[in-house]
Amino acid sequence: MKFVLYFIASLLRRSYIFASPKFLLLNLLVFLITISCFVGCSINQKSPEIAAFCGAASKPAMEEAAKLFQQKTGVSVLLNFGGSGTMLSQMKLTKQGDLYIPGSPDYMVMAERDGIVEPGNAQKIAYLIPTIVVQPGNPQNILELADLGKSGVELGIGNPETVCLGLYAVEILERNKLLDVVGKNIVTYAESCEKTATLLALKSVDAIIGWDVFPSWNPGTMDNIYLKHEQIPRIAYIPAAISKFSKDDVMAQQFLEFLVSKDGQKIFSKWGYLSSEIEARKFAPDAQIGGEYKLPSTYSTLVR
Repeated sequence: MKFVLYFIASLLRRSYIFASPKFLLLNLLVFLITISCFVGCSINQKSPEIAAFCGAASKPAMEEAAKLFQQKTGVSVLLNFGGSGTMLSQMKLTKQGDLYIPGSPDYMVMAERDGIVEPGNAQKIAYLIPTIVVQPGNPQNILELADLGKSGVELGIGNPETVCLGLYAVEILERNKLLDVVGKNIVTYAESCEKTATLLALKSVDAIIGWDVFPSWNPGTMDNIYLKHEQIPRIAYIPAAISKFSKDDVMAQQFLEFLVSKDGQKIFSKWGYLSSEIEARKFAPDAQIGGEYKLPSTYSTLVR
């Protein structure tokens, strides 16, 4: 812009010295061409951006983190949310995305197996504890895992075939020998963690098997009933890794570093996420951290 103003001033000075109409016309033509180039470059110049495909388990915190990251660096992060399996399928289909951030390590293992990310390069962003989440005041008096099998209780879980939370729900029920008993009360399978939480917020079900952070997402609309320590086979965490489709590894790495930085972790803590394994193990001292779980063959009989 300074260059353009200088050029205009120069042209005006010259117009007083040279009276030739041809000269003025020539200068005007040069000026218009300069302006066109300047405006064209301004329009075509885009702010740097990266794309992340995320499981919805991280949505509130990830949205806030991306906004702050852009304020600090000028780099925008295009966030795509959904079931972790759905997000992985979209990346494979479109061959796009700088980062893959599923809601549990299960899907990161799949991404590594499929060659979408390099094995062993994932960062742990935050930890998640599976809980029973109920309506405010717990009108069905659900006090433990077995109560989900009581007559009249309507239960919602994430779709275990595409949603990490649904996978954990089936694993918990199977390991505690309650899959058949509680399975008959599952009335809906949600498409993502966010939609699983929404089932309860909208009072579509009496309870869900969810993440401990859900009440922080929707204050006053739901309460946690924590499982007994020995009932939790695995503690989940949100992993993040740069994908093989990334067009800007440097910026993608910067965002990863921001997520695990003090500022990034402060945001996740604000939304109820746990930042360390020590904190997470208070809820299940002997549980496995991460790993992969595969649906049992008997699961298909529960799908309505």
